[in-house]
Amino acid sequence: MNIVFGTDGWRGIIARDFTYDNLSLVATATAIYITRIGDKNPSAVIGYDTRFMSREFAEETARVFASHGITVHLTQDISSTPQVSFHTKQKGSVLGIVITASHNPPIYSGFKVKGRFGGPAYPEEIAEIEKELEKLGGKIPKAPQKTLDEYILERMIRPFDAQESYLRYIRKKIDLDLINDSGYSVLLDAMYGAGQNILPKVLNNVTELHAEVNPTFGEVKHPEPIPHNLHEFLEHMKTGKFDIGIATDGDADRLGAADNEGNFVDSQKLFMLLLKYVWEVKKKRGAVVKTVSVTSMIEKYCAKHSIPLHETPVGFKYVAKFMNEEKIIVGGEESGGLGTMLHIPERDGIFNALLLIEMMATRKKSLRELCDELDEEFGPHRYMRKDVHVTAQKKKAILAACAKGPTKIGRFSVIGSNTRDGFKFFVDNGWLLIRASGTEPLIRFYAEAESMGKVNELLEEGIKLH
Repeated sequence: MNIVFGTDGWRGIIARDFTYDNLSLVATATAIYITRIGDKNPSAVIGYDTRFMSREFAEETARVFASHGITVHLTQDISSTPQVSFHTKQKGSVLGIVITASHNPPIYSGFKVKGRFGGPAYPEEIAEIEKELEKLGGKIPKAPQKTLDEYILERMIRPFDAQESYLRYIRKKIDLDLINDSGYSVLLDAMYGAGQNILPKVLNNVTELHAEVNPTFGEVKHPEPIPHNLHEFLEHMKTGKFDIGIATDGDADRLGAADNEGNFVDSQKLFMLLLKYVWEVKKKRGAVVKTVSVTSMIEKYCAKHSIPLHETPVGFKYVAKFMNEEKIIVGGEESGGLGTMLHIPERDGIFNALLLIEMMATRKKSLRELCDELDEEFGPHRYMRKDVHVTAQKKKAILAACAKGPTKIGRFSVIGSNTRDGFKFFVDNGWLLIRASGTEPLIRFYAEAESMGKVNELLEEGIKLH
């Protein structure tokens, strides 16, 4: 048995780790947990993405839940993770489950767990599911005796349209008339993921790329909206035919963007832009929460406006806990996952894309102009993340060198450090964060500084650490 829960549920390589047997164990452990903490007639929402066999894995999970007396609301088609989170809250379900590996390569599948409040399940909830899994001892449970159709006839499994009511909600939250009246032309790269065929239903002028089901993800290969994976998208943007480009990941909870000249706008800037919009234009008040990997512009802005700021380890589940328990204006991480008090406490690439376009229409400025304003207000902040596949030996050597607390990163003196999650080293006007991935055999290196030259130098020196 090789079942490990990472920062956002369980993921594994299809057929090697993510098998029907292992899925049966995880689904059974989750069902036991639901019946233990749930109401008299507990329910769950289950959805799935565009990956190989996602629908079949979702249906099998639904059968396992139904066999434990749990009423299942099963999406009748592909659904984004935010849609499942939204319906988990709307339907008053104990948990939501999404069969997705999010931004991982196509050989992966996954089992994301969502809390009843409409966001990622708390770490404590995941720990309880892991305890139930441990009790099963790797012994494969008996398969449910009834077919999917039999459970549907009994109303234990209830297929539903996850998109219709989600779009009704979007129409109430976003000023779509303002956006459509602006005449903006939008390019959406769905990266063959669950974000496809949503924006055209609410906006007049949308062109879509990679908006069909292709479990191999075609030439995209890795459905994470970062520049390395968005060559075709950025080339389209350079034609000048579009006012803004939007990219969503495999399950559409993350957001990437490009301006009208084809320049990629990293998620650090998107976080800062949306925070400014919600605080200055929407006039919302409360605190901000960010992960350790997020731009230092946030600290500067919060200090300037006396906004309380919380910092968490990487993983939106930590952010979501603050969002559910406190009055949080914006919460997010550097990977394009953001939540605002205007919506559920969940990352949502589609909702945030619409909020970004609404901001452009409200302020009557292009995305490029809005980004230039950030440079004027905070000085240049350039950022990059590099994911490096490493051997176990190399990984151990790099992390051991970090643990010793280096006084220099290349030619840069270390003036402070943070070990909230991984190892973050501060240098003059910049920082380098090194942390091991929880779901893949790699180390992630993050850097921010006043120039891309310095950012790249920090990254290269970090990789050399041993």
